[in-house]
Amino acid sequence: MAGHETHYSLPLPTFAKPVRLLIVVAPYYKDIADNLVAGARAVAAEVGAVADLIEVPGALEVPTAIAMAARMADYDGFVALGCVIRGETTHYDTVCNDSSRALALLGLEGFCIGNGILTVENRAQAEVRADPAAQNKGGGAAAAALHLVALSRKWAGRTKGIGFRPSGETILLAGDAEGYPSA
Repeated sequence: MAGHETHYSLPLPTFAKPVRLLIVVAPYYKDIADNLVAGARAVAAEVGAVADLIEVPGALEVPTAIAMAARMADYDGFVALGCVIRGETTHYDTVCNDSSRALALLGLEGFCIGNGILTVENRAQAEVRADPAAQNKGGGAAAAALHLVALSRKWAGRTKGIGFRPSGETILLAGDAEGYPSA
């Protein structure tokens, strides 16, 4: 049973420069959302990160809000929080799949996102996963975002060669037979 397994968690990264996170939460199940946010805020505080919070109507709006904030605001990373509990219709599948897919696509574009949107069969599963003293999935999502921020900062100054030109070589421009000295 998954409830009795032990899992390894990476130690939290350290930062030379302060980190700004945006927690985007869909508080449809307010008590569960509040626990997710508490867990995320606690993990952010452990590394000295500033964590702002915004609320959106539902899990489908979380990726849109993150994309808007990434374009219009100044955040290093994002924490996506919410809860989707299976109901009697296929709406559950749509919300779970589409919110997850949209967050993954944003991540592939280079945004540092920790996905803490719970997708569960019942309220009891959600309560255990959201509880900061139990599984702390909100804290786990914040930790994931922080690890991605650390990677982003690690690789930020690195550049690769362009086209067939190895990095560090000078480009000669057209002009006279000798070309211009450099680009």
